[in-house]
Amino acid sequence: MRIHASCVATLLLGAFSAIAQPGTDNDFRLVLAQHNGRLIWTADQFKITQSSAKPNGQEIGIRGNQNTGHLTFLGFLFLSPEEAPLTGAKCRDGALNAAKKDNPQLKVLATSEITPKNGLPVSIVEYSEPDRSGRTLYSVRGFVATHDICGDLEFYSNESIHAADPDLHRVFSSLKLDADYVPQFSDVFVYAQLLYNEQQFASAAPLFELALDRLKNIPEKDNRTARRILIDQAGMAYGISGNLAKARTIFTKAVVDDPDYPMYYYNLACADAQDKNLAGAQKYLQEAFDRKANVNPGEQMPDPTQDGSFTPYRDNKQFWSFIESLRSK
Repeated sequence: MRIHASCVATLLLGAFSAIAQPGTDNDFRLVLAQHNGRLIWTADQFKITQSSAKPNGQEIGIRGNQNTGHLTFLGFLFLSPEEAPLTGAKCRDGALNAAKKDNPQLKVLATSEITPKNGLPVSIVEYSEPDRSGRTLYSVRGFVATHDICGDLEFYSNESIHAADPDLHRVFSSLKLDADYVPQFSDVFVYAQLLYNEQQFASAAPLFELALDRLKNIPEKDNRTARRILIDQAGMAYGISGNLAKARTIFTKAVVDDPDYPMYYYNLACADAQDKNLAGAQKYLQEAFDRKANVNPGEQMPDPTQDGSFTPYRDNKQFWSFIESLRSK
């Protein structure tokens, strides 16, 4: 089935910019999809360069670089294997022991603790270790935890850095873990989309469905585009992971509920093609392109001549002639 992950985030976040992009450019947050808790901090002049999520739903992370190139951060929110109830110090010690096993040359330089206003204590460790090129890498790493969840924020540089440095002290003073925060629509969607982008389709699919459920709290007139895209992503994720029956169920119901949207028909055509039902695929493709004017704003109909669901049938002259004719519609 087709993959169009590159445009999905733009379309969906554009439809819900006020929900999915809270705060300012200097504010960062991490939330798991199915577990209460939110890690938040403020870091000036940093830009996110990489994001990740674990298929088991127990860890989400981001990497950010400072505009000057001097510092890089790694932030993680995860369910810890350490015995609950957790503290920042317990998470710090567990992570430090693991890091020492990976690199016996790691040298602890200092430990400290700060307590942000209205926040949990942040346990900090400073250490150095050789990087792959043999240069010394300096890290300052802060941990905050409660119950079974832990936040880990690390800054590292090839130059010596310390927790007392004004910029780092300011960041760690802003680090807070809100244990009572309940994941919202945008949080679940972000986690699901990260898994989808990492081709963890089987894990992403049920989270897209969960995000759909969160839309119930948003007026119907405001969520049509988001609902269409989430259904599209959920069905495709099931289909790509091999669960064509579930994908077909999702898109068949969607056609009944929203019969004007062409992508549902297109994806049913993909499912039929993968089941070698070319008559069914042709029927649904025709219905999809008959409705191509109803795509979401900013969205385009896929080119079926480039779709892996249909290209295996290039040698079927009748079917492929039909496929090629769709390009002119």
